[in-house]
Amino acid sequence: MGFVIAIAGKGGTGKTTIAALIVRLIKEKKLGSILAIDADPNSNLAETLGQDVKQSIGSILDNICAHPEQVPAGMSKDRFIEYRVQTAIEEGEGFDILTMGRPEGPGCYCYVNNVLRNIMDRLIRDYDYIVIDNEAGLEHLSRRTTRYADTAVIVSDATAVGLKAAKRIRDLIQELAIKTRKNLLIINRCNTDIDKEKLKNLGLDYLCRIPQDDQIEKLSLNGNSLWKLNDDAVSISALRKCAQDLWQLN
Repeated sequence: MGFVIAIAGKGGTGKTTIAALIVRLIKEKKLGSILAIDADPNSNLAETLGQDVKQSIGSILDNICAHPEQVPAGMSKDRFIEYRVQTAIEEGEGFDILTMGRPEGPGCYCYVNNVLRNIMDRLIRDYDYIVIDNEAGLEHLSRRTTRYADTAVIVSDATAVGLKAAKRIRDLIQELAIKTRKNLLIINRCNTDIDKEKLKNLGLDYLCRIPQDDQIEKLSLNGNSLWKLNDDAVSISALRKCAQDLWQLN
């Protein structure tokens, strides 16, 4: 059974950047095989990791919905979709990536979530580490796209609004009985010390503060991946200091 790290947070907090940095650190530590799952319909994790995604779960389902005759005789639709999704897993350098995408067909979105959940249950057994970049906000949790995580990472900024959103995400995890063994908070793009009193009632274990990193901004503007980020960049250096807590439960 693979170790699942699920990243969530309100829009604009940089959760996709954090997800990509976690993938990079797991690879750096040579901890085992990695599957990165972009479960955000506004998909950009692959680009952040320097991968060109040729197809997504959404595009696969659209194609099958438009051409049901392609399902082979004697094979169920779900089994055929699972086979097609396996072909959508892109092989990167030291990691694989699967992109959810957003289907265009009406009424397909809930079906995508069901397919993703069922397939993830199987994929978790095939990799040592699974890093899931979830949709911004709370909707993905209410649909239970993510049902289990060894470590849930909530990414926030240091504002009162951001921290309130982080608490709402944590509360929803509890309300929906999503099984998590560890619930961590990362304060992103913050250059000042955190007042720990503001974090007391969030129901999250504070992991670290990631400073604003001009290198990341320049890479993003130029369309470059985070693999080109210098090893001593302030963002990855800060995350590296506490990274062990992401994948160790004790």
